Amino acid sequence: MEKTWKIVLFSCLLGSFLVSSSAQTCKTQTFSNNKQYANCSDLPHLNCFLHWTYDSAAGTVDMAFRHSGTSSGRWSAWAINPSGPTMMGSQALVAYVNSSGLPHPFTTSIDSMSPSMQQSDLSFGVSDLTATFENNNEMTIFAVLSIPENLLSTSQVWQEGPVTNDQLGAHPFSGGNVQSVGSVNFITGQSGGGGSGGSRVRRRNVHGVLNTVSWGILMPVGAIIARYMKVFKSADPAWFYLHVACQSSAYIVGVAGWATGIKLGSESAGVTQNPHRNIGIVLFCLGTLQVFALLLRPKKDHKYRFYWNIYHHSVGYAVISLSIANIFEGFDILQPHKKWERIYIGILIFLGVVAVSLEAFTWYVVLKLRKTGSDKHSRSMNGASNGVNGYGATANGHGHGHGV
Repeated sequence: MEKTWKIVLFSCLLGSFLVSSSAQTCKTQTFSNNKQYANCSDLPHLNCFLHWTYDSAAGTVDMAFRHSGTSSGRWSAWAINPSGPTMMGSQALVAYVNSSGLPHPFTTSIDSMSPSMQQSDLSFGVSDLTATFENNNEMTIFAVLSIPENLLSTSQVWQEGPVTNDQLGAHPFSGGNVQSVGSVNFITGQSGGGGSGGSRVRRRNVHGVLNTVSWGILMPVGAIIARYMKVFKSADPAWFYLHVACQSSAYIVGVAGWATGIKLGSESAGVTQNPHRNIGIVLFCLGTLQVFALLLRPKKDHKYRFYWNIYHHSVGYAVISLSIANIFEGFDILQPHKKWERIYIGILIFLGVVAVSLEAFTWYVVLKLRKTGSDKHSRSMNGASNGVNGYGATANGHGHGHGV
């Protein structure tokens, strides 16, 4: 009997989960003109919703695009684009509240990244174009589209941005504003943020993960290994091989992350994240220089070895500093859930505590060895002292190709 009740309870919970997960907000929405539509979709970003009815006999799509949570100082836009999920080349419906306090809808064919969108005809017919602005936070655009068959299943994009004195400003280039792309099929009723738009979002996430793990975590770990493990004679040459493995892995994974960033940039014509991109280019160049520095590494007793060590450490710590800064730039662009940024901050704090603790311990070892005064300990002390003062990443005759 008890087992039966557990099965019933599980079935009820599963059923309620399936029902709640499949429910869409758009299905509960109504319109002041009492219009009803056969299909609707909750668009995944910017609090937007699409409603439509396809009339196969007339070859028209009667649609409504609703943008909730906006204000009278923002413009709203929805568009279809046969060339892909981008604003460039899209056929857009735009609306904003003008200086007279009335919603003003218009059409525009976006053929440049200029923020000043000008009214123009679309490649297909648009009739009954109207807009409403209700509750001081909800813009809705209504229209009947006479679109050809090749646009019945296509890419869709939606967007919003500021308005000042009837002039439309550029939309933000981060968060949901760069993720508001997807696909729509007016015949089958399928719509959302999937398709190639969803693939691009996944690539952006992969780009972020690869760079965070490589430049932002493995690089500092490799530096900690090289700086503190070599103080202990028993760790030689294990510290060197761990250091090389860590930094080499970081460089390889980091190059993969850098390549995904280049690919994303090529797919986002006109959208440039200048600080993030520029820091990434500098990081790639410095990291590659560290790799090629292996070919120029003097022997441990060479007179230029001291200067090579200074170069090696300076470039390595510059890479780590720029990496961490650029990761936070990436967080500002992607705007993931706050927990991911907190997790990374927690990792940095942990690595910082480890580094400070090891710094104190290695100085304790140095002072203890110095106090003994024996030749054996003096030799060990010299090696440890070099490590503590930052000159010893290759003091034992070892080197590597990256991060420290």
